[in-house]
This record gives sequence, structure tokens and C-alpha cells, in this order.
Amino acid sequence: MAGSTFSVLGADLSIKGDITARADLHIDGTVDGDITCSDLVQGEASTIIGGVTAESARLAGTIRGSVNAATLVILKTARIDGDVTYDALTIEQGARVDGRLTPRASAEPKLSVAGGTEA
Repeated sequence: MAGSTFSVLGADLSIKGDITARADLHIDGTVDGDITCSDLVQGEASTIIGGVTAESARLAGTIRGSVNAATLVILKTARIDGDVTYDALTIEQGARVDGRLTPRASAEPKLSVAGGTEA
């Protein structure tokens, strides 16, 4: 996207409330609320308490809520307590998802497991 911006919420930030951004978002702090953005990168020490909706998401921290993303990468340090909806999904060995993994109805699901054969 031409002219797109990137916003960073540092590790020292704690936000209560929903976040809606047209920009790409990198979160290292704590968010207590729903997040809607284009692309999300979540740091290992980050915690999100609420739902996440993004075109692309790379998750490494803790999420307590649902995740809905077209392209989703769940790294080995990620802990998700909630249902996950995706078009394309990659899960590193060691990641934990406590919820349902559901492909979006509009696309043929693409699932890959990085670092092994088990999710």
C-alpha cells in the first residue's frame, strides 16, 4: 500500500480501549481491547486481551481473545486463548492455541507447521 505507515506501541505502554489503525501495527506492550489493523506484528512480551482482526498477523506473545487474519503466523512463543480464523496459517512447533482453528469459508485452507509435523 503506497504511503502506508507503521505504528509501534512499545513495551512500556499499557492501553485500555480498542485500537483501529489503517497503518501496520507493532505491539510490544499490553492492550486491553480489540485491535483492527492491516498488518500486525506482536512481540514476545506483549499481551492482548481482546479480539484481533488483521489482513496479516505475526504473533509471538499472549492473546486472550479471538484472532481473525487472512495470513497468520503463530510463532513458538505465542499463547492464544481463543478461536482462530484464517486463510493461510503457519504454526511453529511449541506454539499453544487453546481454541478452535477454523479456515475462512471463502478460501481453500492452507495450513503449514514450521519446525515439525505437529501443531
